[in-house]
Amino acid sequence: MADSVPSAEEIILYEKDPKTRIATITLNRPDHLNAPTIAARVRYADLLHRANVDDEVKVLVIRGVGDDLGTGADLPEFMAAQNSEDPGPRLAEYRIGADEVTYPPEGSFRHGATLGQWYAAPHSGIRGLQDFKKISILEVKGYCYGWHFYQAADADLVISSDDALFGHPAFRYIGWAPRMWWWAQTMGIRKFQEMVFTGRPFTADEMYECNFLNSVVPRGELEAEVDKYAQACARNRPTDTVFMQKTFFEFMKQYQGEYLGSMISGLFESIGGTARPDTDDLMFDEVMGRGLSNTVKDNDSKFPPEWRLSKKARNRKD
Repeated sequence: MADSVPSAEEIILYEKDPKTRIATITLNRPDHLNAPTIAARVRYADLLHRANVDDEVKVLVIRGVGDDLGTGADLPEFMAAQNSEDPGPRLAEYRIGADEVTYPPEGSFRHGATLGQWYAAPHSGIRGLQDFKKISILEVKGYCYGWHFYQAADADLVISSDDALFGHPAFRYIGWAPRMWWWAQTMGIRKFQEMVFTGRPFTADEMYECNFLNSVVPRGELEAEVDKYAQACARNRPTDTVFMQKTFFEFMKQYQGEYLGSMISGLFESIGGTARPDTDDLMFDEVMGRGLSNTVKDNDSKFPPEWRLSKKARNRKD
């Protein structure tokens, strides 16, 4: 089974044009809706770090192959790593070899909190765009859920096709996600509270109305629109000026508590297992126990069609 999983280099493609100083990260796993593996997320973080230093890069475009930007990280791989008796897959998340350290035991606060706080760090591949001192542009189409929605919160500019959907399935099954503080800042707290409390995805038009998106265009015009923004950014002020501009915005974001929010979200995720279900709530452990795909479909059917996570289910009128 492991042999069938693409390598990190195959999932996360990278190229740059030294002449224009525009680099591109392409998420290339369309048969899994561009879900990055643990190794792919680590590669993504490394590429952001390298592009940040590289004098031949001024603008970074992030896009996906296929119909969607993506629906989040590879959850089956993540759960298998967390539940494995072999420490290797779990420690790989932290860039640590299987025999190098002993992971905190089950029942300890650190068993879950280590992961929750790791997701607040740029090197995890979750929050890396916040520390990126060049200009980042995210190209969104179709699904923009989970890990991909993290990137939408943190990118400098977000250009979307008119058929895109934004949100996080975690709001249905856990109630927390690492970038909650910054989504509230970028969407506005009132609309973000609606997303969290209902668990529903928002359309591109809705996200544009709450100032989350810079531009919304038909799918066929998306790449040209992104290229227009990338070329304009690359031809504007020098890279040194961009670095200074990004430092200004970083001060502003930290004054608004961006990193504090990541740490707080990590804390609540760490103790989320103590939440007691109501009579008929679907909890995360139950999803994993019953099987991910069918359980998610069954739960999605309980919501109004226009609020469902699945594009196919949204088009079906019950």
